[in-house]
Amino acid sequence: MQKIYPCLWFDTQAEEAAQFYTSVFKNSKVGQAARYDSEGAKVSGQPEGSVMTVEFTIEGYNLTALNGGPVFRFTPAISFFVHCDTKEEVDALWEKLSKGGKVLMELEEYPYSDRYGWLQDKYGVTWQIMLVKEPMKEKIVPCLLFVGDKFGKAGEAIDLYQSVFPDSKVTMMQKAPPGEPYNNPDAVMYSSFTLCGETFTAMDGPGEHKYTFNEAISLIVNCDTQKEVDHFWNKLTSDGGEEVQCGWLKDKFGVSWQIVPTVMEKMMSDKDPAKTKRVMAAMLRMKKLDIATLKEAYHG
Repeated sequence: MQKIYPCLWFDTQAEEAAQFYTSVFKNSKVGQAARYDSEGAKVSGQPEGSVMTVEFTIEGYNLTALNGGPVFRFTPAISFFVHCDTKEEVDALWEKLSKGGKVLMELEEYPYSDRYGWLQDKYGVTWQIMLVKEPMKEKIVPCLLFVGDKFGKAGEAIDLYQSVFPDSKVTMMQKAPPGEPYNNPDAVMYSSFTLCGETFTAMDGPGEHKYTFNEAISLIVNCDTQKEVDHFWNKLTSDGGEEVQCGWLKDKFGVSWQIVPTVMEKMMSDKDPAKTKRVMAAMLRMKKLDIATLKEAYHG
């Protein structure tokens, strides 16, 4: 089971986006959907009975799409690398994902790839489509870009995450060269690392940028026990992090995480609406999620 997976925040297009992405990528499918009950609808402003979240898989990589209203917009601060084996694959994905979107870096040859481009799709999600010389285990890899007042902190963030998550290691670290445009001895040009055995990338972005991390893309951490919930919550909110609501938090760098007990999926998908309503009401009163209290609400 994928321990950490991204959650994409949409206004009302979660289902539509999930269908679109699964039509673009291979080894893909749309999974289970959860709907807003009266409690959730009241807080979110979404219609009761409308889709709250929908799970989907692209290239074997799991994501969740959330309908949360017009609150947050996607930025390139978190993008997704797509590793392709052929130029034809790069071009086909580029054509499909770029329709109605915006080019951030032109699709062409670069020193690090014979075929690479960075785009923002029609929903605002950003993709870095890249031809790789050797097949890679992970087709889809999230990328964290540290810009603005977070510039130069990619290495520090990786160190923090390595200390928090098990089965973690740095697999590549390329520091930025001295001088322009980085002018920062701590800046990371490119890095690759694993958390819970899953691959992530991170880099520092020099120059002026009008965006940074926000809740439009958060990282969900599945937790089997309250001890796990407490560990990740306490570590990621310490030293400048921020507790938010309903299992959401921001770490000291502004990256959003959702620390979620795995038992929540079973409770929220129960066919008895009275049970799911009680669980939702209990969750809405929490910041860090408490499994015992959620189970108590579930059983009435």
